[in-house]
Amino acid sequence: MRAILSTQPAIPAGTLAASPQPMLRAPGGLLLRPWEPSDAAVFLAAYQDPDIQHWHTRQPASEDQVREWFDHYRKAWTQETGASWAVTRGGGQVLGRIAMGGMNLDDGVAGCAYWVLPAARGAGVASRALTALSVWALGEAGFHRLHLDHSTRNLASCRVAVKAGFLLEGTKRSDAVHSDGRHDMHLHARIRGDKQLA
Repeated sequence: MRAILSTQPAIPAGTLAASPQPMLRAPGGLLLRPWEPSDAAVFLAAYQDPDIQHWHTRQPASEDQVREWFDHYRKAWTQETGASWAVTRGGGQVLGRIAMGGMNLDDGVAGCAYWVLPAARGAGVASRALTALSVWALGEAGFHRLHLDHSTRNLASCRVAVKAGFLLEGTKRSDAVHSDGRHDMHLHARIRGDKQLA
């Protein structure tokens, strides 16, 4: 049974799920779209990259499992608990992934995560995608705060967060396990009303 709130929810239950997961445009011809079954091979291949393997310890074992993950992503949207997008060039070639998880509609808070395929790195793909997601989430979708964390040793992820307007809030000591053991994690956040980036 759902608890009674003493305050109004930031996003009333059912608001997001009432519409299909949106496609979001970002500068440079990027389109964030929901994952499709035909993306399974490229998604699985991404997890063969040593950097993605290092920073993401949860990895799919087969294309069938990837499609199960895609089903989970679709259910998460309808349950208003999360959303995952393929970051693409104009809706076609997959360049990376960006996601929101742990959606708390009552408080209007969600976490963000991302990765980019090796061939697309260094071109601002992740920061443009994260900025586009933030503009939608903190605007039309009604969220108040987005947060993300990354290893203090993952300098590339830190640059993405800062470039997309996510301010560094602190360090979570020994908070996550990566392939080489426990890491301290930087916590970044962006809230509605923060300076809008171009």
